[in-house]
Amino acid sequence: MTTAVETARDTPFTIGGRTFQSRLMVGTGKYRDNETMVRAIEASGAEIVTVAVRRVNLDRTKEEGVLHHLDPKRFFLLANTAGCYSADDAVRYARLGREAGFNDFVKLEVIGDQETLLPDVAGLLEAAKTLVQDGFKVLAYSNEDLITALRLENAGCAAVMPLASPIGSGLGLLNPFSVRTIKRRLSVPVVVDAGVGTASDACVTMEQGVDGILMNTAIAAAQDPVAMAHAMRLAVDAGRAAFLAGRMPRREVAVPSSPVKGMLD
Repeated sequence: MTTAVETARDTPFTIGGRTFQSRLMVGTGKYRDNETMVRAIEASGAEIVTVAVRRVNLDRTKEEGVLHHLDPKRFFLLANTAGCYSADDAVRYARLGREAGFNDFVKLEVIGDQETLLPDVAGLLEAAKTLVQDGFKVLAYSNEDLITALRLENAGCAAVMPLASPIGSGLGLLNPFSVRTIKRRLSVPVVVDAGVGTASDACVTMEQGVDGILMNTAIAAAQDPVAMAHAMRLAVDAGRAAFLAGRMPRREVAVPSSPVKGMLD
């Protein structure tokens, strides 16, 4: 007998030549303490864990620092240029992360507005081109604009990361059409980043066919971060499975669930 798991065959989740089992990536900011952070990351099942180079102590020997609690043999640590408001700053901190022992992968952020934390598209493209030339595998945080996504792919980015909604807002996926279009048009992985607030948001986002989700605040700011991390793990898996299964078509009329022929009078 064929099981549902066997029928929903999936393709590997590969970025920059590296293959991962989990399609959920998580951040390390905003946790009340390092113990909670570690427990939540473990509960999420995530393999890729982002670290903001500009906001953490890069000395791994300091017990109060984030890096002291993250085993690079267990987690794939992804340097993040969070908090950078210019291409020059983003490039500088990406290089600093690599010098401090991170790998050649970088989650590139260039923020253009302090209130909305939306990306600076021009600065993002400039920094992406520079870092690709430097040998980095760039995962670029972007808005949900197709043209920007295409330009980032053309610049050599290993993945494009359109937002679901503004960073830390928890508003969920606001523009599913644009995200689906980006996924359809790009050949590099598309990972939705920012704005997911709860498990249903994660499930709906994965149902769009994207390759993965990166989240931080949704887990760290939950009343129970560890429980929420577990919920997000299940939601990402469920959303991916639903996408592979193929949903029924939407209709504006009712259709009987049972056969209409051969009914008893």
